[in-house]
Amino acid sequence: MTADALAAWCHVRSQIEWTSAVAETPAPVETTADGFGNWCVAGERSTDSARADRLLAALARARADASRRRPLALQLLTGWQQLVLGLPEVSFRQGEAFAKGGRERYAVTPHTRRDFERCLRDSADLRVPLPSRAARAYLDVAFFHPFPDGNARLAMLTLAYVLELEGVRLDEVGPLQVTRYADDADGAADLAVLVSVLIRSTHGRTVGARRRERNPSSSSPDQSECEARPYLRT
Repeated sequence: MTADALAAWCHVRSQIEWTSAVAETPAPVETTADGFGNWCVAGERSTDSARADRLLAALARARADASRRRPLALQLLTGWQQLVLGLPEVSFRQGEAFAKGGRERYAVTPHTRRDFERCLRDSADLRVPLPSRAARAYLDVAFFHPFPDGNARLAMLTLAYVLELEGVRLDEVGPLQVTRYADDADGAADLAVLVSVLIRSTHGRTVGARRRERNPSSSSPDQSECEARPYLRT
């Protein structure tokens, strides 16, 4: 039988030094380019416009929930997932789940739902830098695999929500769309670093754009833009 990827993730999760994995980042961060909104549409409009519309509606709901400071909890995710899937009801999975063509198996026990809800509450631990909290919540959804379908989309919405709570929006999210594995501790820590880079990059581009608006004769990029570029090329 395929090893339990959820158990592997819970072990990896407990071993990572989330507090020191990255430094704090600017917040709030505004942008004129909606990276998460573009992600909702990209690859969907040409094949399934209704699916794209549902995902945009779920993103809007997640942002509204963040504006109300609603705690990240299974009930919140359930509401988003109803919109993502276009279903009147969705429930926490009752049996094993599989992903990556069956290469990852996520077991279920009488404690899986409780453990998932406990992990979601960790997103409110302000002792952990924002990029680590967002990356960890993303991976929790991906590897707990709470619903029978749509968990990859829900993981991205969860990441967007955790950032939105701190007033942070990204102007691009494409680099986040890389396959992640439950037993990859280095990959999990690297995701936190990547989120940090994307926050700083967005902040740098926004600051640079505003500076050029005030001084059109200046075409030099902001220093923080330059600092972020080497990371985005890797």
